[in-house]
Amino acid sequence: MAPEPRTGATLLADIASALASSGLVVRGGLNLEAGGNEAGALGPGVQSVILVGNTGGGFWPVFELWRARQPSNIANPLDTWSREILVEVAGRVGAVAVSPSDRPFLPFQQWAMRAEALKPSPLGILMHPEIGLWHAYRGALLFEERLTFPRRPVRPHICDTCREKPCLSSCPVGAHSVDGFAYTSCLEHVRTRGLACRTFGCLDRNACPHGAQYRYPAAMQEFLMRSFADR
Repeated sequence: MAPEPRTGATLLADIASALASSGLVVRGGLNLEAGGNEAGALGPGVQSVILVGNTGGGFWPVFELWRARQPSNIANPLDTWSREILVEVAGRVGAVAVSPSDRPFLPFQQWAMRAEALKPSPLGILMHPEIGLWHAYRGALLFEERLTFPRRPVRPHICDTCREKPCLSSCPVGAHSVDGFAYTSCLEHVRTRGLACRTFGCLDRNACPHGAQYRYPAAMQEFLMRSFADR
């Protein structure tokens, strides 16, 4: 008797269990459009994507323990650690692991909006209805099966009801605005005068009051900003 086909819900639960010790979590899944460009870019057999990432900084202690065992000059440690976790899990569930840093770049943000029904904040980071801005996508698992995923409820976009928009007025160089992100200005400031940014994290991001209880720990924010400054 042939085994019953796996469902998206079953796989999500299996992957969540496999990820538990890492502090990473399942972020949802989606089906690729049959015959579309995205499917072709990943290979003709890929039909479904399950996203993996973090909500809050729960993974940080696990990552820090891993980093302490690595050479001090290891390149891109967070990407390397995330990939190790994803590759191991992929082997257990019959998937292929991909990362946001892979070239050519894959449409992780578009996938995330479809998988979790999220919308961008004024900072460009997707606004989560509970976690706020304190989340990220660390990789994805690709499957050749066409899976069925639970429907995600469509919620009002929190940023639409925020009148003050403190996220657009806390940066010393006005890097974020309705016109977009002034990448060069931000990077120059962080590398030179922006000690507060390098030490405590992006001031605009920290100014958002939504999901503040999930704010990344100080050491993690410093790590991320220093990684940004070292590009």
